[in-house]
Amino acid sequence: MRLARPIRISSPALLLLLACAGAPLTAADRPPNLLLVMTDDQGYGDLSLHGNPNLATPNLDRLAGQSIRFDRFFVSPVCAPTRAALLTGRYPLRTGVWGVTHGKETMRAEELTLAEALHDAGYQTGIFGKWHNGEHYPHTPQGQGFDTFLGFHNGHWNNYVNTRLESNGVMVATQGYISDVLTDAAMAFMREHRDVPFFCYVPYNAPHSPFQVPDRYFERFKALGLSVELACIYGMCANLDDNVGKLLEQLDAVQLANDTIVVFLTDNGPNSDRYNVMMRGRKGSVHEGGVRVPCFIRWPRRFPEGRTVTQIAAHIDLFPTLLDLCGLPAPNGPARDGRSLRPLMEGNAKDWKDRLLFRHRFRRGQDVTPTPGAVRSQRYLAVNEGRGWQLFDMVADPGQSSDVAEAHADLMDRFKAAYDEWFASVTAIPLTQFPIPVGYAEENPVLLPAPQAHLQGTPRFKGGAGWANDWITGWNDTEGSVAWELDVVRGGRYRVALDYLCPEGKAGAVVGLNVGNQALTAVIVATPIRQVPSPDREPRKEVYEMEWVRLPMGEVELPAGTATLRLQAAEVPHAWVMDLKHVVLERVEVRD
Repeated sequence: MRLARPIRISSPALLLLLACAGAPLTAADRPPNLLLVMTDDQGYGDLSLHGNPNLATPNLDRLAGQSIRFDRFFVSPVCAPTRAALLTGRYPLRTGVWGVTHGKETMRAEELTLAEALHDAGYQTGIFGKWHNGEHYPHTPQGQGFDTFLGFHNGHWNNYVNTRLESNGVMVATQGYISDVLTDAAMAFMREHRDVPFFCYVPYNAPHSPFQVPDRYFERFKALGLSVELACIYGMCANLDDNVGKLLEQLDAVQLANDTIVVFLTDNGPNSDRYNVMMRGRKGSVHEGGVRVPCFIRWPRRFPEGRTVTQIAAHIDLFPTLLDLCGLPAPNGPARDGRSLRPLMEGNAKDWKDRLLFRHRFRRGQDVTPTPGAVRSQRYLAVNEGRGWQLFDMVADPGQSSDVAEAHADLMDRFKAAYDEWFASVTAIPLTQFPIPVGYAEENPVLLPAPQAHLQGTPRFKGGAGWANDWITGWNDTEGSVAWELDVVRGGRYRVALDYLCPEGKAGAVVGLNVGNQALTAVIVATPIRQVPSPDREPRKEVYEMEWVRLPMGEVELPAGTATLRLQAAEVPHAWVMDLKHVVLERVEVRD
């Protein structure tokens, strides 16, 4: 069971206590607020600032001009690893994150996050958007330092219009376009906490697919003759630009703009082949185009004029940088890989030493392997996609057209040795799919999601790869099984149910559930098959949202400890078991 961390009373926290006692804080001695905005699958080229010929992003362009702009800023090739690095200041493999689904996106609960460090220092902390670093408490936002949460835990969401989102543990219906909803919630959070320091994290899920956007944005770009997909992506980017503008206007309205550090970045390269400033690669690639993103840091009171920093920097640097800017000491916890960028922000680059930054991308369906991987110095990029190392001079050849490894053999050998040493270090703790925690009071019931199941035999994922929101289908015999590994943190009596679908004419399968020495049986009955209406403008690659039916199975007694919960059919009269979304475990009685 995860133990609560002791609260560390820092000087900002003492100032906050004084303020709560009635002593007003002046702008000079109040810790700065933090507004951290990150978009999903928006590339470096998806800003007019960077020369995009079709897309205008006036608010982001203006923010860049007012900010310290890191022009060579690097993240991970895909979503969840970037988020883990951003929140911890550590390479994602160190945090237990090595993929984007099947539980591989889950960050170890023992990691110390930026939200926890700021919360311990007296900040109010809120997140509005996509989490993607664990679906179950204590791996969720509220288990990792956030007081307020509106959004979703997994890698993408099914619908962006009038959708349902989690609000502090409860699913709620929302009205409007999801990016607008998240913006409104973030603005309300900043208004509510305007008199105390706050950390407002807004990880938008656009322009990640599915491709849904309000008409006025879509039509603007379709009129340019762009494809439906690209018109939708650029429409989503334009909507995000408007929403960033609203967030900045809110800071002006509550007179906090000068005293709020605003950070904007994106989580990886673009999610399609589109304008990306002639860089090689896109989302998922360890080449420059997959990981180089915009990063702007604005704090008018401390840095009244914007300028550009060309030294390489990365997601692992934001944790130490932001704590440094807030005047907070490095907290206890795991050692961090990043370094504070404050000297570069202050123009003190004289003593800034060149360094190596490392990249890694998992291979789908496999254990962690050393490649694809890359090493970046200020001038050179070494890349190994699994076919051997290449070396590129990023000053002379930013488009990576010529491999210069043979001409710089000694340098290439040093990069290879450095990468091997780094990979051994970040994988020193074995990477594995964590069992699902069951029994925390903070999360009851617990949903065992299909993508975290272990499948044997005929059961398969509807979407193929088992991305977020997927379900299990194709189960048609008594040999196949579906299983989840559990970590029961509190023993007790648990009510069990299935979220499933089964069409008329295929019902009647008898399904058994076994966990420890407990067993339950249920007969699968027919259900309506209804898809939730979806305003997609292009057929999606992900599964669609369905209206699932809950089938109670009974109750089991689970002792504390690890266990395997397995489903297997005993009878399959119509060569069909069911489509399965979740197993639901609801604790009804505690046994300590």
